[in-house]
Amino acid sequence: MKKLIETLKNIWKIEDLRQRILITILFVAIYRFGSFVVLPGINPAMLEKLQSQTAGGLMSLLDMFSGGAFSNASIFALGIMPYISASIVMQLLAVAVPYFQKMQREGESGRKKISMYTRWLTVGILLFQAPSYLINLKMQSGAALASGISWPVFMVPATIILAAGSMFILWLGERITDKGIGNGISMIIMIGIIARLPQAFIQEVGSRFSAITGGGLVMFIVEIIILYAVVCAAIVLVQAVRKIPVQYAKRVVGNKTYGGARQYIPLKLFAANVMPIIFAQALMFIPLAIVQYSSENASWFVRSMLDHHSWTYNILFALLIIAFTYFYTAITLNPTQMAEDMKRNNGFIPGVKPGKDTADYIDTVMSRITLPGSLFIAFIAIMPALAGLLNVQDAFSQFFGGTSLLILVGVVLDTLAQIESHLLMRHYDGLLSSGRIHGRGMAAY
Repeated sequence: MKKLIETLKNIWKIEDLRQRILITILFVAIYRFGSFVVLPGINPAMLEKLQSQTAGGLMSLLDMFSGGAFSNASIFALGIMPYISASIVMQLLAVAVPYFQKMQREGESGRKKISMYTRWLTVGILLFQAPSYLINLKMQSGAALASGISWPVFMVPATIILAAGSMFILWLGERITDKGIGNGISMIIMIGIIARLPQAFIQEVGSRFSAITGGGLVMFIVEIIILYAVVCAAIVLVQAVRKIPVQYAKRVVGNKTYGGARQYIPLKLFAANVMPIIFAQALMFIPLAIVQYSSENASWFVRSMLDHHSWTYNILFALLIIAFTYFYTAITLNPTQMAEDMKRNNGFIPGVKPGKDTADYIDTVMSRITLPGSLFIAFIAIMPALAGLLNVQDAFSQFFGGTSLLILVGVVLDTLAQIESHLLMRHYDGLLSSGRIHGRGMAAY
């Protein structure tokens, strides 16, 4: 405890770090405040049906990612997911379309163009999702609209407000990345998830001592032990690294000798980070758009896609995660480029010829470690459904795995790693006495 207090004092002493933390807290507070600002013309006391709709099933996940703003009919109801969806589309285009491939190779200017296209695509998605959300709001809580206002007249300004709200969240995330402690978009998602934790925890405690679910204190302790084990497994997954030794040959320039040292290429078991599970989760929301947030008159397949406890949903979800893990690893780690960089710097892997053989060797190692990593991610992703078999409440089961757990673990580790780097740069002790924290290196949008 004394060590922790001393570390907090050291954090407060560093002016730049202190300002970044305070700025992050300010922007997070603005985001949470906006989650409770209801759309103009909507009576929040008349939203019981909308809130009951988001209490379970796939809609509860959508509400969780928005930090409860979806069920509140807030100006931030659509959250950050439209931007995530646009980012997925742009990354797919960067692989399949030569125009975007060329743009991606242009360096900083190319990244700015891709970022601009991503924002415009986000606006297009919002102009589709906002009316869909409002149609669902009318179906569930039509009486919530103030008297004297017709729904056709209301939907036009409400669509603009919802789209502007999501773009403002994106702006907040970028400011947290630039001015705060980093990973702004991931931080926004994490805050939305954490906001649901206290209520879910209280509901789970109450259900365990009720006559319906039962189990009492013993069963609740078993739940906490399982949750602790899953969190530890997620931390191990995030930090697991396979190191490839690289020997740098000696170079003689004039009368000086350079090189000769051995270094390592760290390849993470979780190289794609949390992105595959976010990508897969975004695609699983498509059935919601198809049926306009209503399962009436929908086919058996669509209805099963709306139930995140169904076998169909979880099998497809796991397969998408495995596929996206390979895809994202392939576009973020280029074995050929790594081999060329090593050759250019007189480096080689012992026992492997430079050039194509080195690229093939790195690609083989990546494929071997990506398979268990993708299977592990898929298993954690379907853990909420498995927790449901133990009669765990739907809201609390989301913290047993899936996107929620991996984002929480990853963002927390990255944040602690950045704070520790500030401390070590100024010769203060880090956050852990046993060694440095290894962040997952999750790319911020």
